Amino acid sequence: MDLRKIKTLIDLVEESGIAELEVKEGEESVRISRYPTGGMAHQVLLPPGGYAPAYPSGPAPAVAAPATGAPAPAAAPPSNQHIVKSPMVGTFYRSPSPGAKSFVEVGQTVKAGQVLCIIEAMKMLNQIEADKNGVIAAVLAENEKPVEFDQPLFAIDPA
Repeated sequence: MDLRKIKTLIDLVEESGIAELEVKEGEESVRISRYPTGGMAHQVLLPPGGYAPAYPSGPAPAVAAPATGAPAPAAAPPSNQHIVKSPMVGTFYRSPSPGAKSFVEVGQTVKAGQVLCIIEAMKMLNQIEADKNGVIAAVLAENEKPVEFDQPLFAIDPA
């Protein structure tokens, strides 16, 4: 595979916020990942009967910035709470498929590595895992709504 194509693919991954990209050309293939093996996000192909993409195929429509100026600052979490933030831009899903039970609920004890939610980005479902043990204190993102990079998703009280 041409080195220029690989550089273009790396730029695409950086600009789009996707976690991982794999391209095959004949017998050659390249996989580009933003996370080391065993990282926080894992790629999952869109399952049959699972969530449909939140946007149509093709280029994403332009979104105008809100005219209200800077958003109001969020209330600071208690200093002992751990905040799980979105590692990418995408659509936040609390359950593996429409109508299914949520991965976690407020008050539920979670362990490091347990799936908390899915973020769909570029037709790929990325499982977001807890990186600390504790109790879910709050769900900070709205189901089936867009999330930004580094946006708080969950507050976890230490166990």
